[in-house]
Amino acid sequence: MKRFVSMFWVTTIPFFAMIALFLLVPLLSMIGGSFQAEGGGGFTISNYREIFSNPYYLQAFENSVLISFLSALIGIVVAVFATYAITRFPQALQQRVLVITNLTSNFAGIPLAFAFIVLLGNSGLFVLLAKQLGIDFGQSFTLYSWSGLTLVYIYFQLPLAVMLLYPLYNAIQKQWMEAAELLGASPWEFWLRIGFPVLLPGIVGTFSILFANAMGAYASAYALTGSNYNLVPIRIGALVSGDIFARPELGSALAVLLGLTLAAALIVNEWLTRKIRRDLS
Repeated sequence: MKRFVSMFWVTTIPFFAMIALFLLVPLLSMIGGSFQAEGGGGFTISNYREIFSNPYYLQAFENSVLISFLSALIGIVVAVFATYAITRFPQALQQRVLVITNLTSNFAGIPLAFAFIVLLGNSGLFVLLAKQLGIDFGQSFTLYSWSGLTLVYIYFQLPLAVMLLYPLYNAIQKQWMEAAELLGASPWEFWLRIGFPVLLPGIVGTFSILFANAMGAYASAYALTGSNYNLVPIRIGALVSGDIFARPELGSALAVLLGLTLAAALIVNEWLTRKIRRDLS
C-alpha cells in the first residue's frame, strides 16, 4: 500500500507541477499585473477604471460578444441538422466523416485565414470564377468585412459543434421512435416532444462552449483583418506586443475581464442546463 501511495505521488507531481507552471503562475501574474500602475508601479484600479470609461474598449467587448453569439447560434443550428444527417449514414461512413470533422475542428488560426484568403479574398479562386461567370459580389460581400469575419468564425465553430453533438444522438434510442410511431406520432411530433427535449441540455452546453471558443479566438481574426476590427483578443494582443507602445498592465485587465465574461457565460449555461433538466424530469 505504501509503495502504491509513493508511486501515486511520483507520477502525479509532474502533472501538478505543469499545471502550476503553465496555468496557475500565468493566471496569478495576469491578475496581479492588472492591478499595477503603468510601468510596474504600485497597486491601482486605474486600469479597470479606464476600460469602463473608454468607449473604445467597451465597443471591443460589444463586438466580441456579438460575433461570438452570432457565430455560435448559426453554428449550433446548422450542426444540429448536420449531426443528425451524419447519424443516418452507414456506420463505416460515419466514422470517416467524424475523422474528417475531427481534423477540421483543429484547422483554425493563421492557416484557416490563409485558406479563406486563397478562396474568397479579393483575388481568390471563387471570386475570380464568379467574375468569369459574370457575377460580382464584391459590393455585397468582402472577406475582410464584418460578414467575412463572421463566416470564418462560423466555419471553425461547425466541426467542433458536430463533434460535441454527435454523442448526444446516441441517447435517443430507436425503441422510442418505434413506440411513438405505434402510438400514431409523426416524425416531426417525435422530435418536437421527445427528441429535441432530450437533446436540449446538450445543445445549450455546446452553445456555451462555442461562445467561449469564439470569444477567445485571436489568430484567425488578426491574420484576416489585422487591427481593423475592434475585438477584445486583438486589443489585448496590441497592448501586450505594443502596436504603438506596450501597456501590459491594461492588457492584463482586459484579459481578466474577458475571463470573467467567459466564466459568467459558463455559469449561465450551467443554470439553464439544470433548469431545463429539472423542467423535463
